[in-house]
Amino acid sequence: LVAVASDIEEICESADRQLHIQNKIAEIAEAWQLREFEFMVWKSRGIYVFKNVLPIVEDLEDAQMDLQTMLTHRHISPFKDEAQAMLITTSDTSETLERWIKVQTLWCSLESVFSGGDIAKQLPLEAKKFQKIDKDFDKVMRKAYDTKNVIQACQNDILKQNL
Repeated sequence: LVAVASDIEEICESADRQLHIQNKIAEIAEAWQLREFEFMVWKSRGIYVFKNVLPIVEDLEDAQMDLQTMLTHRHISPFKDEAQAMLITTSDTSETLERWIKVQTLWCSLESVFSGGDIAKQLPLEAKKFQKIDKDFDKVMRKAYDTKNVIQACQNDILKQNL
């Protein structure tokens, strides 16, 4: 037994690290299965917009860093496919959400400009373009409000095409 003690220690250490990796992957997966957007109604128009979205962006970045770090460990092999798939999902979600936040910011600015009336009268072509964008934005945000889950909402192909 003494002759194989170092082998046993190595096997135990490897199993312990694999358990840690497996638990961390499960923790990340569960967190994102439960994570939901918060919304508020924009002015009195009844259009939903994101509220308090920065923590979601930060947590997505943290999850990506954790997954990338795990993928560099030599003990990842039994969970490599799962970790890579989750990294792809969180990266895709993060990219989509960043574009979505930019669109929301622009929409909020333009909505204030074109809802006033005077500018809409002075720029009728632009106002008409904004009306279509406004309807599309409302539709996308209502779908997100109904879905609520961050990953599911950001995986929507129609959303990705519209952003």
